[in-house]
Amino acid sequence: MNAVTRTETRAVNTATSSTTNVLQAADPSKNLILVPLSRLVLRPTGRNVRKTPRMSIPELAASIQRVGLLQNLIVIPASDGEHYEVVAGGRRLVALKLLAKKHRIAKDWEVPCLRVADGTARTASLTENVQREAMHPADQFEAFAALVAEGRPIEDIAADFSVTPLVVQRRLKLANVSPRLMADYRADAVTLDQLMALSITDDPAAQEAAFYDAPTWQRSPHNLRERLTEREIDAYRHPLVRFVGLDTYEQAGGGVRRDLFAEGDAGVYLTDAALLERLAQDRLGGIAAEVKTEGWAWVDIAPAATYADLQAFQRAPREQREPNKREALRIEKLQAKMREVAEALDAAIEADDEDKAEALQEEGEALGEQLQALEDGLQGYAPSVKAAAGAIVTIDRNGEAVIHRGLLREAEAKALRTLEKLRRGFGSAEGEAANDEHEDADDAPKAASLSDRLAQRLSAHRTAALQIEVTRHPQVALAALVHGMVQTVLQDSRYGHDLPLGVRLTVQDRLEGMAPDWPESSAAVALHELQQAWGGKLPENSAELFAVLLAMEQGELVKLLAVCVASTVDVVTPHATAHQPGKELAQAVGLDMAAWWKPTAEGYFKHVSKAVILDAVGAFAPESVTRLAKRKKADIASEAERLADGTGWMPAIFKAEGPQDAAQEEGPEQDAPEDAEAMADEPAEALAA
Repeated sequence: MNAVTRTETRAVNTATSSTTNVLQAADPSKNLILVPLSRLVLRPTGRNVRKTPRMSIPELAASIQRVGLLQNLIVIPASDGEHYEVVAGGRRLVALKLLAKKHRIAKDWEVPCLRVADGTARTASLTENVQREAMHPADQFEAFAALVAEGRPIEDIAADFSVTPLVVQRRLKLANVSPRLMADYRADAVTLDQLMALSITDDPAAQEAAFYDAPTWQRSPHNLRERLTEREIDAYRHPLVRFVGLDTYEQAGGGVRRDLFAEGDAGVYLTDAALLERLAQDRLGGIAAEVKTEGWAWVDIAPAATYADLQAFQRAPREQREPNKREALRIEKLQAKMREVAEALDAAIEADDEDKAEALQEEGEALGEQLQALEDGLQGYAPSVKAAAGAIVTIDRNGEAVIHRGLLREAEAKALRTLEKLRRGFGSAEGEAANDEHEDADDAPKAASLSDRLAQRLSAHRTAALQIEVTRHPQVALAALVHGMVQTVLQDSRYGHDLPLGVRLTVQDRLEGMAPDWPESSAAVALHELQQAWGGKLPENSAELFAVLLAMEQGELVKLLAVCVASTVDVVTPHATAHQPGKELAQAVGLDMAAWWKPTAEGYFKHVSKAVILDAVGAFAPESVTRLAKRKKADIASEAERLADGTGWMPAIFKAEGPQDAAQEEGPEQDAPEDAEAMADEPAEALAA
């Protein structure tokens, strides 16, 4: 702010000759003039001492249009002899010109002005602004309440003071706060933000209890608001509210509490949880009735079905027909377009072009949805399957109805397996294999929202984690190696030297090129230490090495084999894809990526679009989505890393893979070393002992 000179300050505070000039200049009988609006200009250097405006220009213009120009402009003659320079009231001048631009007043509308001498211009502006005493906000709240008590409509009050009706309602809400809290607000013991949070209820006792019964460190506006609404449903976050609809809930008689100080759609709280659940059940029931007509044996309603709930069911096999010529051409074009978009997305993310990356991300998702719709149209369930299977109608976290079809309970799954065994003598083995393949595809995690480069990076970390886990399961390593050899030697498999479980016959040495942070990962460090431990115990001479291996106890030899096989595991994917190589191996070792990889800004969040980050945050910290949405991508990525820590959240590409129950359930037990089970449970360090 510009400093005021000693002379001008003295002129304001004492009755000097300068003050006399000001008084003389302000005498309307001598210096009041009417100046056409077109002849008024702002002084280039400005003599108005106010640098911080209190009201926006549109608001000021609306006020002038409503109640007129309540204060004259102060002007001096311009050097051209035709115009007048405004030295006090510049914002009023801009507001008047805005009204003229909108044709609310004439361009030559005569503006009342006070003409002053050039030497007293700054003093006049200072006097106009300084000789006012600011009103405490609490006084404003009470004044607005008094106007309403007099019978003034809220709309008229808003117009007179150039504010919106919502502003008036907010001040009236604050005026209704407990007198004790208002007194502490005047004494600066309560902040305005705290007062706004407490005003969510009109009960003075509840307001005081929420504030004074809480320790000081729990008196943040967020904590106060949560304390007063802890038994209510936040409509902004709750999926049932999005599904049912707030209007439907209110029309059914549901109670609603609104926070007038909330921004956007936030700040709406529902007080009748039972009614909301009943309305959701009724709507889901209608959807379930439609699904039932498709021929399913059963259809259940589960408003809050979790992933674990769905895992209790088995998936019924689906049949797929070959696409016709038109469908095949459409699929080919979509796949080509998706590759183009993926390449462009990689480039945009590399260039840190958030807007372009976000647009490309949306385009890629739209193309993926089209492709998925086409592929889904080629698949269906046989009538015999529908006669045994069912569906669950539920609601996702976005409040959308979701239908999970083709679910089999344990008894139904066994019945279908028995039927399938009976049909094997009459059906085609190739057709069965095709169905199994499609069934696996349904359960595979979606690779949406990943660029090819990021997919490679994440698959490199998955490879590292799988490698170290294989060292902990020697029996699995041996089985994987023998599995590939049997297919290559005894079955003339098409896989050749690439073993289908993800094991290769060459050492994996390209992970660092895929993921620059791979060497520092806990999995890579653990495997390196294990390799060094074994390497230090074995001779380098070939003949001596073979002799040592021949003399080695079988259990130790299998441990060494596990370390060597682990180092050949390669499940890196060159492109973003739903298919995850090495799935069987991961299931066998019980791979849990959360034990070996953490989502960080550098390792993940900075390599996806802003929309994808916010979607992820919505999964592990939904209350922070609105706050982060307004920030830059780099800040969102850093905050997402902090919020994700300790939650166990993983990208879809790292979907948890459980043990191979099916193989263990029906397959015969294999002869294994007596200590194989014990070896599988040993820590990685002990495997080199």
